[in-house]
Amino acid sequence: MTLDIAKSKIIVTGGAGFLGCHVVEEFRRRGAREIIVPEYPAVDLRERDSVRHLLESTRPDLIVHLAASVGGIGANRASPGTFFYDNMMMGLHILEEARRVGTQKVVVAGTICAYPKFAPIPFREDDMWNGYPEETNAPYGIAKKALLVMAQSYRQEFGSNFVMLFPVNLYGPRDNFDPKTSHVIPAMIRKFYEAKQKGQHQVTLWGDGTPTREFLFVEDAARGFALAAEKYDDPDPVNLGAGFEITIRELAEKTAKLLDYQGQIIWDPQMPNGQPRRMLDTSRAKERFGFEAQTSFEAGLRKTIEWYRQHVK
Repeated sequence: MTLDIAKSKIIVTGGAGFLGCHVVEEFRRRGAREIIVPEYPAVDLRERDSVRHLLESTRPDLIVHLAASVGGIGANRASPGTFFYDNMMMGLHILEEARRVGTQKVVVAGTICAYPKFAPIPFREDDMWNGYPEETNAPYGIAKKALLVMAQSYRQEFGSNFVMLFPVNLYGPRDNFDPKTSHVIPAMIRKFYEAKQKGQHQVTLWGDGTPTREFLFVEDAARGFALAAEKYDDPDPVNLGAGFEITIRELAEKTAKLLDYQGQIIWDPQMPNGQPRRMLDTSRAKERFGFEAQTSFEAGLRKTIEWYRQHVK
């Protein structure tokens, strides 16, 4: 079943956030009839009554659920209970209330953190349950996996058209550059930029630089969510990625070079590395709804750095 974006009233939770603002722009480009972005504290997605009022008063055709409590390794270590509770409750209320009001379709954002710590490379959707996630972000990842089970169960029992996408690490303009909660690319960009501005001759980074990561440019990810909203109607989870991996050490060297930072990079092996390797099998997204990443990593990284330079305070 296809969904006509141009005829749809759409709620994008987290629509003012990093991924969300790009998804909203993508839907606007596709001519969406109406886009609603609920914002906290006016709407608290952790509270059932708040979600119920939102959906009963708006009656959306489509919900794209992107709102999340999320952060890098440090934030996950500091707030594991909060991350589990917030993400579980937000998703639970969205799916249940969407079922109650008869929302035509819900697309939920999962997380790469849901995969087992030692999942075979590349990560295939069928491997998601073959082990426990990496410990530092397991509460967040398991909350998202539970929502996958809920979406599949509601489809089986109620016929709900709930689908779930699992994007790899995202980056791009308007990312979160707060050092307390940012992910690896914005954290590195800020560290190298500030070190150059202050004339510092070395920058210290967490871990030993050996883990690998895959990164998806946020505008590509937004297009993937729109394509799934339009075309995908199956219970199976779907990876969204770019299909490559790079070591954190290589990432640091590339980022420093693009920022023209020539100081020394020091690695602190006493700090956690996170999951050893991350790279997705992206074939299902291409087969099911025609998604492929279009932005090269270097081009995306340059755009992200340029945005930061223009907006840094």
